[in-house]
Amino acid sequence: MQGIKYTYTEQPMPFRVLIALLAALAAFNVLAQTTVAEPDDEDEDAPASAAAVEPQAAEKLPLQDLTEPMLYQLLLGEIAAQRGDPALAAKTYLELAKRTHDPRIARRAVEIANYARAPKLALEAARVWHAADPQSAQALRMLSVLLVSARRVDEAEPYIAKLLAGEGNGAAGGLMQLGQLLAQNPDKAVNLRVVQRVAQSYPQLPEAHFAVAQAAVAANDEALALGELGRAAELRPDWEHAVLYEAQLLRRKSPEAALQRLAGFVERFPKTRDARLGFARLLVGEKRYPEARAQFQALLAIHKDDREAIYGVGLLALQAKEYAIAETNLKRLLELGHRDADGVRLTLGQLAEEQKDWPRAIEWYQSIQRGEQALQARLRTANVLAKQGRLEEARTFLRSAGSGGEHQVQYLIAEAQLLREANRHREAFDLLGGALESNPDQPDLLYDHALTAEKLERVDVLEANLRKLIQARPNHAHAYNALGYSLAERNERLPEARKLIERALQISPDDHFIIDSMGWVLYRMGDLTGAADYLRRAWRNRQDGEIGAHLGEVLWVMGERAEAERVWKEAAEASPENATLQNTIKRLRK
Repeated sequence: MQGIKYTYTEQPMPFRVLIALLAALAAFNVLAQTTVAEPDDEDEDAPASAAAVEPQAAEKLPLQDLTEPMLYQLLLGEIAAQRGDPALAAKTYLELAKRTHDPRIARRAVEIANYARAPKLALEAARVWHAADPQSAQALRMLSVLLVSARRVDEAEPYIAKLLAGEGNGAAGGLMQLGQLLAQNPDKAVNLRVVQRVAQSYPQLPEAHFAVAQAAVAANDEALALGELGRAAELRPDWEHAVLYEAQLLRRKSPEAALQRLAGFVERFPKTRDARLGFARLLVGEKRYPEARAQFQALLAIHKDDREAIYGVGLLALQAKEYAIAETNLKRLLELGHRDADGVRLTLGQLAEEQKDWPRAIEWYQSIQRGEQALQARLRTANVLAKQGRLEEARTFLRSAGSGGEHQVQYLIAEAQLLREANRHREAFDLLGGALESNPDQPDLLYDHALTAEKLERVDVLEANLRKLIQARPNHAHAYNALGYSLAERNERLPEARKLIERALQISPDDHFIIDSMGWVLYRMGDLTGAADYLRRAWRNRQDGEIGAHLGEVLWVMGERAEAERVWKEAAEASPENATLQNTIKRLRK
């Protein structure tokens, strides 16, 4: 190496200096292939995808010697990085990269700048890297990512286009990743404009039209998205990915249109797997269970060991109370080694419960000893014991299972629930109250104690607990809902009740019980039309006994008594023991 002078000294070179020198030489001679590990914390200014740079092949390297000034700067950069000053290290490498036009040094500057959460330095270094090696796909990709992260998408466009052009036959894959790349930029209209311009070079690639469709959806232009998906379908009629995305868009406005699109596709391509599975799931979502089951069975006729189809048939058979078919399919899943075997065992336990085969249900639940389903299995075991009239045994079981464990509160709440179901509300109230004495701010205990207080007409405790819970957890939707519903049920402070329920809906807009509460408070306030709208929506989402009782009452008062009777009948079939439903029907039919 030229330009380096060594001076003899009797003192040995300090080990840390030797290590830094070796690191500097490695950075120059081994193309800086090591990357600095990403820190645990996230920063919006630095894209995670740009934090590490993979080694690249066949860089066009400048012919230059490792001069003394160059070595000095390499050493300075590496020592700064080792001493916890990555910003200084990045600046040092960037200055050296500008002077040498060496892509290895520029790449190292990008790595360290990303680690330092210095996006401006990283972008500047990426420009130097790309200028030093214009043919490097990695430099081009890094520059594109950093520009998008800096919200300079228009500026990134030519680099994205060049990157896609360089991929040749792989451009289709790159086009499919455009949405993920541009997701970092919040200006969706700009993203759409860039994707449209880039995609113009690939009019015969269905992936180009799909990329435009994705960008259009993000920019709230569903008409454009559907048009582009139609063009993609013309170019590749059997593309399941595109038709599923199209059905997802259609469902927003018309579930029937989505179903028709998928029905036509599976009829034209009967051996399709993903589209038929999506069709079956959509039918389930629309509560068209027999048709859904037919689609699952059609899938099994082609793919006899398809686990999702077997699970679908099993669950639908259970819903239809065809227990033998359900059990056969669920056991088949266990034989095939289903990934959620404990979930299947839990369902088999519920199947046995429905048939009142209590010993078999407990056997299935006890087969789940660990994992995320273990808690639920133990709670259901206690429930099965209580259903047999063995309440004290169930309570003892829960106390033993929850003793000293991380789920102790859940076991205690489950015990209180068993007491409430046995109409032993005072005991449940005292049990939860005792637990709150030692853990006064526990949110689940506060909520359950409040609900139990209502059964004892302890409105003061209910309101105090729920207000305390709301203060501690401002986004606890069910606390707002419970307090608002309690006021509406007692026909008190209705404007306040409405505001509370409206806040609950803001937090959880699709919760059917909160939607039901909104309908109920509107009914109490005399808005029958508004009440009916909310209650019908809640009923469509969940055919629950209490929701059915409320909807039936509003319809009855509106004079639509035939529809009210129909709703009550369906509610009674779904929840035959619901006290609110029974009392409502008895009161109004007088």
